[in-house]
Amino acid sequence: MPSAPEPSRADDLAGEPFREGFNRKTILAALFIGFVMLPGAIYMGLVTGQSIGGAAQWVTIILFVEIARRSLVRLSRQEIYIIYAVASGLAAQAVPGLALYGGVFAVKIWDQFLVQSPQAEAFGLAERIPSWVVPPRGSPALMERTFLHSAWVVPILVLLAHQVLFRLNFFGLGYFLFRSTRDKERLPYPMAPVAVGGATALAESEVREESWRWQVFTVGAMIGLAYGFFYAAIPVFTGLWMAKPLQIIPIPFIDGSPKLGTVLPASTFGLLTDLGNFLVGFVLPFWVVVGQFLSSLGVNLVANPILYHRGLLPHWQPNSSVIQATISNRLDFWLSVSIGVGVVVALIGIGTIIVLSRRVSPEGQPRLTSKERRLEKERGDFPLWLALGLWMFSTLSYVWLCHTLVPEFPVWFFVLFGFGFTPLLSYISARMFGITGVVTGVSFPMVIEGSYLLSGYKGVDIWFAPVPYFDHGWVTQVFAELELCRVKFTSWIKAELTVFVILVVCSFLFWSIVWGMGPIPSSAYPFVQRMWPLFATMRSLWATSTLEGGSRWMLQALKPALMLYGGLVGLGLFAVISLLRWPQALFYGIVGGLHMWPHHVIPQLAGALLGRWYFAPKFGPDTWRRYAPILLAGYGCGMGLIAMISIAVTLIGKAVSQIVF
Repeated sequence: MPSAPEPSRADDLAGEPFREGFNRKTILAALFIGFVMLPGAIYMGLVTGQSIGGAAQWVTIILFVEIARRSLVRLSRQEIYIIYAVASGLAAQAVPGLALYGGVFAVKIWDQFLVQSPQAEAFGLAERIPSWVVPPRGSPALMERTFLHSAWVVPILVLLAHQVLFRLNFFGLGYFLFRSTRDKERLPYPMAPVAVGGATALAESEVREESWRWQVFTVGAMIGLAYGFFYAAIPVFTGLWMAKPLQIIPIPFIDGSPKLGTVLPASTFGLLTDLGNFLVGFVLPFWVVVGQFLSSLGVNLVANPILYHRGLLPHWQPNSSVIQATISNRLDFWLSVSIGVGVVVALIGIGTIIVLSRRVSPEGQPRLTSKERRLEKERGDFPLWLALGLWMFSTLSYVWLCHTLVPEFPVWFFVLFGFGFTPLLSYISARMFGITGVVTGVSFPMVIEGSYLLSGYKGVDIWFAPVPYFDHGWVTQVFAELELCRVKFTSWIKAELTVFVILVVCSFLFWSIVWGMGPIPSSAYPFVQRMWPLFATMRSLWATSTLEGGSRWMLQALKPALMLYGGLVGLGLFAVISLLRWPQALFYGIVGGLHMWPHHVIPQLAGALLGRWYFAPKFGPDTWRRYAPILLAGYGCGMGLIAMISIAVTLIGKAVSQIVF
């Protein structure tokens, strides 16, 4: 391993002028990510449920730095950061909660599955999903697996309208909140230097410390390539000629729940087989991992059998898989408990904001000097009235769009979500980023679901409408990083617009190809084949809860007494941890572990223990903290390269076998 790295130099940039970071180089980088990295992201998500975000960022930066160096051109720090931001946007998760990547059209792949799924049919949802979401069940557009059909025109227009309005919404409100928290309240944004230092390290080619990053990154990439060959590549390659692809390593997990259930009823147990989950344990805060482990095993191996014997988990059946057991246990007990705990966590987050606000009070702060105001102009600021205008226009457009799509739903709910909850939640989140650097549990649990259930609306359309309920606090962190990196704000805005255009084109192109090759899900995509039925079941339960007679499913699952008990237990646990002065991360880990399977927490704890008790003493705690994220990024790069090679071979193989795409 290399010698210990030096501290980050991100803070040394404060005296530099702001420069443009968006140009032809960053456009070429965006095209490279869209046409080369995006197909790999699609395949990795379908096969393993993993992202290649780290691979997209690192590979693109490394490639363009090396090309520039050999062309006797040097990429500036600003160009490097914009390339990093572009890669982050193109490789981001397209459908939150589904581990589905690949741009805007990924959501339509999920919609086509949902409308045709046995779960939606069983709950009576399939025939009620509106045609502005997805063509109806049995449509030629679905049977032929193509987007090039007139039945897709309206769903695609609604999708694109939502994407455009969403960007206007987060640009406007996010920038306004940044000016409020950074310029007026002078909040420090402590994690911004870390992000900038990591994103721009490869731009400093003349600095010797680059060598250790390369070595650690290469080690991680080799691990990813080797493991990815057996984990992802072999199933893909063998799927070209075998009806059931060969899996040397089970994807995505080994499930021991059916056998363990004979001894411990209603328990769930297994092991996630992706090595990346083990490496994540190197990076996550140690006490968060410990809390997740204790909570997950306590719930799944201790509490569930006790609850079953007391008659509180009546719907669990012997020989249930982990997915079946999770659905029944969640509806019988844990959904209500988690809502109560979530409310407490949200209140704690708001209380933390109030306490920290007093410590970091804007009162007594010096006013901006003329030099600082000049720097504001140099960084590409635009008028606050324009930012508020963009946000208000997009929010009003959302209200009009949702009312047009679902005219029976009370329109004042849309107004409340867009002009009430969104700015409030975004402001709380922005202050958490500005003061602590991270957001920990600040949300309003079940607001959307509760509003739909209590509104009196009868139907399913509202569950598919693009309701303007967002958290834009993360945008303020991006602006803080741009400021620290001395990148003009207009550079990121232009880059985001470019990403949107490329994302639409590439997402449409590659999802059309992949979907045309065969049904999704299928045995060719192990992760979605095993996990999407669970997601479809929960989605169908919620969507049918507002039907006449359908509300019994979720209303029976929502038990006020359990919500109260969950909230009291959560509050008591927080009080005990605070009184004993244990790490607060332990509390948030315990809360997060309530819905985590042992499959995830066991490998993560193994990684955390190995990092804390072996690698940290071996290399030094500070040095290991710098190694671990880059090792994980290298692993993501190796797995991403395997994914890209796999999809290339698959496309060639399908073309040779004359399968119509």
